[in-house]
Amino acid sequence: MITRDELVEIGRYNKAHGVNGEISATVDCDVEMLTRFTCCVSDIDGIYVPFFIDQARPKSANAVLLTIDGINNEHDASILVNKYIYVLKREYSELSRDAHTDSYPIDYFIGFNIYRDDRELGTITDIEDSTANVLFKITASDGSHQYFLPAVEEFIVDIDMDKKKLYMDFPEELMHL
Repeated sequence: MITRDELVEIGRYNKAHGVNGEISATVDCDVEMLTRFTCCVSDIDGIYVPFFIDQARPKSANAVLLTIDGINNEHDASILVNKYIYVLKREYSELSRDAHTDSYPIDYFIGFNIYRDDRELGTITDIEDSTANVLFKITASDGSHQYFLPAVEEFIVDIDMDKKKLYMDFPEELMHL
């Protein structure tokens, strides 16, 4: 079973396009990269379900038209409308490395452990982006509490992608807000 911490968000389905099951989507990667993923995943009634892209073609600068295996009509395509599009983190990381980019969507870091002064503070369990400032939701290493830290480059000292560690330097008072 696929879990949320194995995924990274790359876009969102917009609306059905035509009557043959094609669907428009807004994505944060180019069409060529999109077609190299094994599958795209969406949350359908609380379960992360894989969908296999048969064809992707550009519609505009960041919009694509997708043909998905098993979706052959407008009704089937409507199930995906406004759903987020996720891909497997490990594939995203590999393909981004192949494309020579160091840019990762912020939710890529869900599941990473946070360190400050070489002390493990906890694990990023979610991203809070409903406010002007994006925040990492951290669950303390001992599980005793949760807190939020600003997800800003100024606080990030180093990232160990292989070991899923994020080293940060920030005012300690932020942990007590």
